[in-house]
Amino acid sequence: MLFKKTSTIAASVAALALALTGCTGTPAAPATSAAPSPSGAASSSAPAVDYKLVTPGTLTVCSDIPYKPFEFEDASTDTGYTGFDVEIVGAIAKKLGLTLKVIKADFDALQSGTALVANQCDLAASAMTITDERKKNLDFADAYYDSLQSLLVKADSGITNLAGTSGKRIGLQKGSTGKSYATKNAPKDASLIDFPDDGKMFVALKAGQVDAILQDQPVNHQHEVDDPTYKIVETYNTNEQYGFAFAKDKKPELLAAVNEQLKALRADGSYGTLYKKYFG
Repeated sequence: MLFKKTSTIAASVAALALALTGCTGTPAAPATSAAPSPSGAASSSAPAVDYKLVTPGTLTVCSDIPYKPFEFEDASTDTGYTGFDVEIVGAIAKKLGLTLKVIKADFDALQSGTALVANQCDLAASAMTITDERKKNLDFADAYYDSLQSLLVKADSGITNLAGTSGKRIGLQKGSTGKSYATKNAPKDASLIDFPDDGKMFVALKAGQVDAILQDQPVNHQHEVDDPTYKIVETYNTNEQYGFAFAKDKKPELLAAVNEQLKALRADGSYGTLYKKYFG
């Protein structure tokens, strides 16, 4: 994510690109770039467009971690984190000439918009489903992932579907669409138990504190892959799509630039490469 400092020629090119953008009405990425710092960390020159960033030259992203394969710790990376979401926003930051910074945040504070309104970060990248309810407090970039809900249990539990959780305990992430689905569809005598994140929820399943967890299918699938003693017994087509979230009406220039770069990542094959890397 390191870029050379803008030269006079590059600045002229950037100005010309911005002028052309104004003619077409299509938001464009800035043509500015950044110079490497002595420590090796990237720093960016001022972008051609004012994105109203929390920290100039840095795209600060909030994410509820861990949520593998979308976001999880990786000490080998510049940010300390990786995953499908992290790599996509990293690619967007690079295209915009910005350094990526990732901050761990509570999912409920993200989906409610609290963390973004407080300007803790520029956007949330946290496998967040776009819903009408969340749109009341958040702006969303274009959808970047289609998802399902699913039920994960211990393979020898005898539970084969959601109806089979009658009298059982189901682990759910607070504020999630999985919780919404379980609230509407689980047996009335099932106990629905909230957790702040997937890490604590899966630990509770392994410890026998809950009998099943209901959440996004890719995350439960990752648990199957990591530990074959657990399996998904049912999936639910909820027509969900994930989107990067922004504080309502606060950063329209950045939102437009993210949409522009999402299209560019799909067009140049980068999105497909990352999708195959994480989902096969």
